[in-house]
Amino acid sequence: MSTRLQSSFAVALMLAALVGSPRAQTAATPLELAVEAYESGDLKTAARSFTALSAKRDPLGDYNLAMMHLRAELPKPNPLEAKRLLERAAAKGLVRAELALGQLYEQGVLGKPELAASTVWYARAAEHGSVDAQVALATAYYLGRGAPLDMKQAARWFREAATGGDVGAQYLLASMYETGLGLPADLRLARYWYDIAARNGDEAAPSKLIDLDRRLAAEPTT
Repeated sequence: MSTRLQSSFAVALMLAALVGSPRAQTAATPLELAVEAYESGDLKTAARSFTALSAKRDPLGDYNLAMMHLRAELPKPNPLEAKRLLERAAAKGLVRAELALGQLYEQGVLGKPELAASTVWYARAAEHGSVDAQVALATAYYLGRGAPLDMKQAARWFREAATGGDVGAQYLLASMYETGLGLPADLRLARYWYDIAARNGDEAAPSKLIDLDRRLAAEPTT
């Protein structure tokens, strides 16, 4: 199973662990107990607990059980069942499930990759605030892969993801401002986003800042 789907599951566990916090004053919820079992390596208990939650149509129960199917952590893993559970969780508004469905179709978990279908799910998750989905959707428009080649839409979603803190999106948005790709060229806005990317650890951004500072200093004053 892919690293990206494994990463999705890790985020769900983190999300689930926050439910009902602080826990010092309250008993652990069934979801928290299921997460604890999973994190301790007790997959049988985790699977049993997530299955019970899923039977009650709990979205996080559906999601985490789906991830166990996709990671082949159940006796009879079934990608089609994972898809069904993710769709049910997505119908309840679980954004992480929408993102996972996009990844599932993009990576061809059910057969061959279905990029158009993946873009549909990425778009839903992006609209609902998923930064990972915003990056994926922007990339689809940027490359014309699973979506029409559309630099304006790419810039729109890279901006959303950059605002949400994605470092790669911050760098790419800066580059698009620098070159005028998909939006009006603006060296000052390019510098602004390169600076943010640099502060967030992007290794290429500092050299871009030096270059832009030189170019901006050379601009004629009005």
